Amino acid sequence: MQVLRFHSAAMLLAGLLLACGVHADEDVIRLATTTSTENSGLLTELLPPFEAATGKRVLVIAVGTGKALRMGRDGDADVLLVHAPSAEEKFVAEGHGVNRRAVMYNDYIIVGPRSDPAGVRGGIDARVALAKIALRKQAFISRGDDSGTHKKERLLWRAAGVDPVGNWYREAGQGMGKVLQVADELDAYTLTDRGTWIAYHGRLRLEILVEGDRLMHNPYSAIAVNPDRFRDVNYPGAMSLIAWMTSVPGQAVIADFRIRGEQLFRPLAVR
Repeated sequence: MQVLRFHSAAMLLAGLLLACGVHADEDVIRLATTTSTENSGLLTELLPPFEAATGKRVLVIAVGTGKALRMGRDGDADVLLVHAPSAEEKFVAEGHGVNRRAVMYNDYIIVGPRSDPAGVRGGIDARVALAKIALRKQAFISRGDDSGTHKKERLLWRAAGVDPVGNWYREAGQGMGKVLQVADELDAYTLTDRGTWIAYHGRLRLEILVEGDRLMHNPYSAIAVNPDRFRDVNYPGAMSLIAWMTSVPGQAVIADFRIRGEQLFRPLAVR
């Protein structure tokens, strides 16, 4: 089965699918997810075995965690794969989602130019690094898109006691892969998940400068959209996909997924 993927036109295409009644098809599962799972290439490995075994088709809408959660609240997705724990907990507490399950994790890192004008190289405290970048007004590219990465970045700025404003701080409103490319072109710093970094860094001049902070832990969870809130969502399909992602075989696919020998994600459901 072919996995359909949506990039810049994701929301438009999703709307067209809804208008055509695709969401009523029990053999179609609408997965709203982060750009990191798409950009890294993980879904290309994770979904085909599920589709082959079940005969179901997964429509992947990669829009970032904030938009994915909004799609879930509007009933425009059947299942979410996201990485913003506080927002996920609120989503479930408000009754929009059910059966939240831990799937995998990686971590965030701060990358930047080899010259490192802010002098953050080798640090393990993200707060100290961000404070130095702000103090020296060095270019920083933010996702600026309410994604899980953007939410984490804002949390880290608050923890650093910094309000990032000024010409040095730029919001791209783009996915992680594009932000890495922009940061590379501008010799700027940025926060990225390690999975997308591993997938892209062979094309970039940027380097890892800060890593290892416990505040940069990055867990991913799957959540089914509440069928009591939206009766036409494909709840059985959503639960079958969650069951696969958290099963021993599904977790093995996640654990075995590598680029140039580097592991991008680590299983959480089965270890």
